[in-house]
Amino acid sequence: MEIARTHATVLLNEAVDALLEDGQGAESTAADGTYVDGTFGRGGHSRLLLSRLSPLGRLIAFDRDPEAVAEANAIEDSRFSIRHSAFSHMNEIQGGSIAGVLMDLGVSSPQIDSPARGFSFRFDGPLDMRMDTTRGESVAQWLETAEVNQIAEVIREYGEERFAGNIAKAIVARRQERGPISTTTELAQLVADTVKTRESGQNPATRTFQALRIFINAELEELQQALEACLHVLQPGGRLAVISFHSLEDRIVKQFIAKHSKDEYDRRAPFAAPKVMKFKALDRVKPSAEEVAGNPRSRSAIMRVAQRTAA
Repeated sequence: MEIARTHATVLLNEAVDALLEDGQGAESTAADGTYVDGTFGRGGHSRLLLSRLSPLGRLIAFDRDPEAVAEANAIEDSRFSIRHSAFSHMNEIQGGSIAGVLMDLGVSSPQIDSPARGFSFRFDGPLDMRMDTTRGESVAQWLETAEVNQIAEVIREYGEERFAGNIAKAIVARRQERGPISTTTELAQLVADTVKTRESGQNPATRTFQALRIFINAELEELQQALEACLHVLQPGGRLAVISFHSLEDRIVKQFIAKHSKDEYDRRAPFAAPKVMKFKALDRVKPSAEEVAGNPRSRSAIMRVAQRTAA
């Protein structure tokens, strides 16, 4: 059964303001620039950004999900283009040509709420979890052959799950006894049977599902590559805004901005001029109480904003 799906864009106005405004609410010539939406999703940020760009402005969007690309292709605006690709491919854009980059790292509600995509333990469906369903192996396919230590490492590293070893052993034992796990319900029940204690209000399978999704889509590696690409494509004064939803993502973004927000000295050449900072950290934004009340999925969101320096 297909679930009725809607998507509430997190930090919608705050993200677009962060790209376009100068801190005093003025947009000046910023709306004439070329911008990147690294995760089109269902287009909430892109559509608002387009509405505020001048006729000279441009927006390039990226997304791995074929359904998101189909949604983007419905936008009839000569200033807009969509690329069916991961946002790490931003490095293919001409260097220094981009006025702002937005990356919303959350999984969209239509993805989560579609049983066929296999992202959620709340619905019975194939254990897929691929952002791009046209390529790569699904979670079910990977679990068919992965060794216990490989599964445990993934669940421990990407899910911060203290019972990772027990869960991995249970997955392999189930595979040997009754064949591989192929559905979300099967995996969720196996984890529930294995994890006997869990934080109040959290499903036992939450961390395992998160870990497998992150791993199968190489999400953290893609994020690191995309952040490095921003150093290449952003023009001096260009803005970077990244919305993350869990500590693993936010830690990468925070450390990246911090690393490039200070002058670097070469200890081997103490009298040499330092490499000047490449970013200036501007803001850290959380959803308002009103937004969280209207969209509980936004409660863990953090947006970090930085500006490319002239270096």
